[in-house]
Amino acid sequence: MYDFVLRTRQLLTDKDGFDNWQKKEERCSLNPKETAIVIIDMWDRHWCAGANARGAELGAKINETAKRAREKGTVIVHAPSDTMDFYKNSEARKRLLQTPLCENIPQKDVKDYPLPVDSSDGGSDTPSVDRNEPNTVVWKRQTEKIFVDESRDIVGEEGDLIYSYLAKNGVKNIIYMGVHTNMCVLGRPFAIKAMLRRTMGVMLCRDLTDSMYNPAKPPYVSHGEGTRLVVEYIEKFYCPTMESGQII
Repeated sequence: MYDFVLRTRQLLTDKDGFDNWQKKEERCSLNPKETAIVIIDMWDRHWCAGANARGAELGAKINETAKRAREKGTVIVHAPSDTMDFYKNSEARKRLLQTPLCENIPQKDVKDYPLPVDSSDGGSDTPSVDRNEPNTVVWKRQTEKIFVDESRDIVGEEGDLIYSYLAKNGVKNIIYMGVHTNMCVLGRPFAIKAMLRRTMGVMLCRDLTDSMYNPAKPPYVSHGEGTRLVVEYIEKFYCPTMESGQII
């Protein structure tokens, strides 16, 4: 079993009558075979130099965590968006594509809340060294730092197909890793909001993610602080977070 300490934040009134966000931690046990890890957009290359540098470090850590989880029977989903042509001959890709869609996939309402950081400029914290315009696709595949086990993993970007594969294999909970927390990890068709709409249990691995945020934009804090604010935002409005050490 996985024994996690899940962290959320609640808006509570203190003894003096003031409302404050307070951290709440709860222990939770999950069956590894009823759990999936979804690795989001850990590409081989990014247009942002800062994202590239942090992604290189994250890739090795995500790979080690996924390896340990795989050994425990957890499904590993590789979701490097916009790169499916690279995986057209992959057995892990074919495994997903052969999955029949579930009938009557749930679609509950999930509210959108304003983000705590402004990434309207693309979110690069290294503009002086970037050589491409934001939103130019330069990635071709998932980083080679993350191993794809063709005999048991799946590769895809189709939300309904990924949901169907997980549901048909008895998966009830998803752990999210990858980038970027304030963009793809929240908004992709297979990401946190989308799977909440499909009534899956979801959580974020808070030490294996990164944001796209430029300190020159509101709220004018460091990149690391910006990422922390986004993680806390997710804990407030969407799902609990945990740490990779609880898997390893």
